[in-house]
Amino acid sequence: MNPPSPTADEFSYLPLEFVPYPPLPPQTTPTPIQTPPTPAFALPNPNAAFPSFPIPKKRRRGRPQKTQTSFHFPQFFPPKSAQNQQQKKLVPDISEEIIVINKESTNEALIGLSAGFPADSLTDEEIDARVVTNIGGIEQVNYILIRNHIIAKWRENVNVWMTKEMFLNSVPIHCHGLLDSAYDYLVSHGYINFGVSQSIKERFPNEYTKSNVIVVGAGLAGLSAARQLMRLGFKVTVLEGRKRAGGRVYTMRMEGGAGNRVSASVDLGGSVLTGTLGNPLGILARQLGFWMHKVRDKCPLYSVGGRPVDLDMDMKVETAFNRLLDKASRLRQLMGDVSVDVSLGAALETFRQVYEDAVNKEEINLFNWHCANLEYANAGLLSKLSLAFWDQDDPYDMGGDHCFLPGGNGRLVQALAENVPILYEKTVHTIRYGSDGVQVIAGSQVFEGDMVLCTVPLGVLKSGSIKFIPELPQRKLDGIKRLGYGLLNKVAMLFPCVFWETDLDTFGHLTDDTSSRGEFFLFYSYATVAGGPILIALVAGEAAHKFESMPPTDAVTKVIQILKGIYEPQGITVPEPIQTVCTRWGSDPFTLGSYSNVAVGASGDDYDILAESVGDGRLFFAGEATNRRYPATMHGAFLSGLREAANMIHYAGTRASRMKVNRTPSKNAHTCASLLADLYREPDIEFGSFSVIFDRKNPDPKSTAILRVTFSEPRKKSQEGSRPDQRHSNKLLFQQLQSHFNQQQPLHVYTLLSKQQALELREVRGGDEMRMNYLCEKLGVKLIGRKGLGPTADSLIASIKAERGGHKTPATSLGLKSGMSKLQKVTLKRKLVRRAKIVRSSNKYVPPPNLNMVNVKVLEEIRTTNQAPREMNSTGLHTSERAISAEKPGPGRKSIFSPSLIFQPQH
Repeated sequence: MNPPSPTADEFSYLPLEFVPYPPLPPQTTPTPIQTPPTPAFALPNPNAAFPSFPIPKKRRRGRPQKTQTSFHFPQFFPPKSAQNQQQKKLVPDISEEIIVINKESTNEALIGLSAGFPADSLTDEEIDARVVTNIGGIEQVNYILIRNHIIAKWRENVNVWMTKEMFLNSVPIHCHGLLDSAYDYLVSHGYINFGVSQSIKERFPNEYTKSNVIVVGAGLAGLSAARQLMRLGFKVTVLEGRKRAGGRVYTMRMEGGAGNRVSASVDLGGSVLTGTLGNPLGILARQLGFWMHKVRDKCPLYSVGGRPVDLDMDMKVETAFNRLLDKASRLRQLMGDVSVDVSLGAALETFRQVYEDAVNKEEINLFNWHCANLEYANAGLLSKLSLAFWDQDDPYDMGGDHCFLPGGNGRLVQALAENVPILYEKTVHTIRYGSDGVQVIAGSQVFEGDMVLCTVPLGVLKSGSIKFIPELPQRKLDGIKRLGYGLLNKVAMLFPCVFWETDLDTFGHLTDDTSSRGEFFLFYSYATVAGGPILIALVAGEAAHKFESMPPTDAVTKVIQILKGIYEPQGITVPEPIQTVCTRWGSDPFTLGSYSNVAVGASGDDYDILAESVGDGRLFFAGEATNRRYPATMHGAFLSGLREAANMIHYAGTRASRMKVNRTPSKNAHTCASLLADLYREPDIEFGSFSVIFDRKNPDPKSTAILRVTFSEPRKKSQEGSRPDQRHSNKLLFQQLQSHFNQQQPLHVYTLLSKQQALELREVRGGDEMRMNYLCEKLGVKLIGRKGLGPTADSLIASIKAERGGHKTPATSLGLKSGMSKLQKVTLKRKLVRRAKIVRSSNKYVPPPNLNMVNVKVLEEIRTTNQAPREMNSTGLHTSERAISAEKPGPGRKSIFSPSLIFQPQH
């Protein structure tokens, strides 16, 4: 029986607030966001139905947003006619059919959307993980159906540990490979089986035997990463500068009163769980059995004197304000790249001045209130927000209500910190990273590990209070500088009783001073969730910065005056507060602000740049300012920790494989040596004395590439132009080299790195010497001989050879044709050697990089059996691999060669 076509009414009960998105493109030219982007892959079903769902635009945290756009969702099931045609096939090919797991695939796709997955395409991370063999085919559709099904089933009961075996009966046998791929990806990247439930706690090992990881910061990002790594057996140490965990999430217990004592809990930092439909913090609350209070839509506004603002006027100005935002969106499209250097505030002010004569004073005050509300949502001045990209995260907004957690978000922090080894009052000031590991220095203590995760806020990175050795790449430093980092402050007041309305959670107050429009502009009532009568007054925008230096007594006096102006005309007495707290997030040395935004000149790409790891998988970064899709949110910080845990696990596994390779000599060393020589005749990238080959079919920038560095005799002219000490040093060095090598043969050394690292190396300015320094100091890699590359490189070499030569399998490219006789093989080998000799006699050298930067010595030549033909580079010169070891580096110098690896000579 065919499932009925879904209609919009069937999903009217779902609080849908999300849109699909394709893989993230680099942000160079601003694009419109009012209509969802076209899916990257259209499902093979031309007659699919497309129900429409209302989707709000960018959230306005203080008040609900009423304007909506439409979202078209593709149906996965083929029409009945198409199914009948498939039934008529005598021999159906089940591998080319869209599978049917159940009749709820549309609902499951919506749940997948809320978790951050597109409806009909893969995320960039899934593509990088190569979850399917072909992008855009039936296999991808089936993978998406299985992926969404797994997520939906786990969301039904987040307290269980979901196993792969639970889906063996529901997923067709021929798709069990896709089941393995989807399940492994979702578990390793923290989309399922995460959190604080008992079933997950039971998965923590008794002993932690894997890599030693240091986490700097015990906020949501650091705690989520630490728990994920610990569950998988990593030894984790968390260093926290404060006396508490949570970072910018801080729940404080307030109490007081003489005879009738009252107490309540209040969130002085992150307070609102935004979009709980897919919010992972909402999942934690479910696992802990916490109920969540929906922030109610009612939000009355009061004028300067305390009089309620007319509802019709309120609606009129709000509609006009949203129209101006729409005009600003169209303006940036017309401006193109120029809009990158224009602020949102400048655009809004230009439009506002056009209508200034047509509005009265109170309408202007209402307009300023909405500006303050927008500055609150972005933690930044409108004059500093990018017109082009201020709302770049809108398409990824999670669906669902905005909620308060009764008792405060500190309850989540407490659960996440349970059994995590946290060392408090450890203020980190230096992080060293290199090929041998990391050192994190806090005060006079030095903590050593294999990897380090830095989760400090963007404000701390901007201040430079943590010194990175070596210095962070310029690309990351520029991204840190470009991104904006704003401020939000609060005044929390505990009263002896509730004197305000109990049927609302928010109300606003207008001011007639534009420069102070964000001063106590919005109030949050915590009475229903805090356990006592608490009000919070928010301070945003420019007023938040002035508030940092305002005496607390003056601040509380102003707030009380506002409250009296609102409630005393209604005959309600406003009592004096029992206890008050004023935040100073901008002055806090561990935050230096509140949360990030896209400033003028920045873009969403800068969030990705901040998220990039450094030092060949030694130094990692997490936090809300590293999450392009969910910046400035608590769940964004939490998810970034899970993301980096997956990255650290990947790098740890890669290093473990390399160590195994280094201990195991390659069986195909000679065969692959000859293939390698052939491949380097046409390298994929070539610059200076460096050349790189990689698998062109693999789009993953983190995929492995092989780098070759060529050392050859320097030209006499270059020696004459160098300093005397350099000429003397080079002369001695080359005398050592010449005593063991043919003078006309360059020396090749190799290393494995990622394609992305190779591209970064190519961009280094200053010649080969600076590139070599970057390779060793920044990337922390060591140069080794061909044989030291091991089976991993052999497999990659065979794969590249097969791809370039059009072979079907890598095995066909290993060695000579199997049908050749021994005599034929010997004859062909002699021809290759004879041809190489002729070519060598007609060529000269290529000048090398400056060899004075490293000290190397040549060991005695070690002759081996079963030697492969000598390698030829792109200029036709013979190459030889000789035994080289690292000389002890002098003071302040570092050897680029691994002392544990020896280059075997070949003739």
